[in-house]
Amino acid sequence: MLEMIDIEMDNAVAFQMSGKITEGDMALVLNVAKEKISRYGSIMLFEKINSFSGVEFSALIEEFKYLFDVGISNIDKVAILTDKKWIEHIVNIEDKIFKSIDMKCFALEEQSQAIAFLKGL
Repeated sequence: MLEMIDIEMDNAVAFQMSGKITEGDMALVLNVAKEKISRYGSIMLFEKINSFSGVEFSALIEEFKYLFDVGISNIDKVAILTDKKWIEHIVNIEDKIFKSIDMKCFALEEQSQAIAFLKGL
């Protein structure tokens, strides 16, 4: 399940997730991202991962279609809140691969620090 949240940043796509990510969840986030990119030019991502039990295959197809259509060049920063070390390791690897995007993990209770990071404070 995925729920959009407000972190009081107009160009941020912010959401929290728990459980399994569905095609509908993925479509919701990607549609918000497209709309904000068309409005602001570039976006920040804020992901709060309360729990994670997988992704539907159809959700991955939605993500690949988005990446093919839009790409990732419009994403400036990504802040991920999680208590899972394995997610933190993946984010560290992605940060090295996608050099144009500044990615950082935070503990679940560090939401204000994650928002400050996105704002460049």
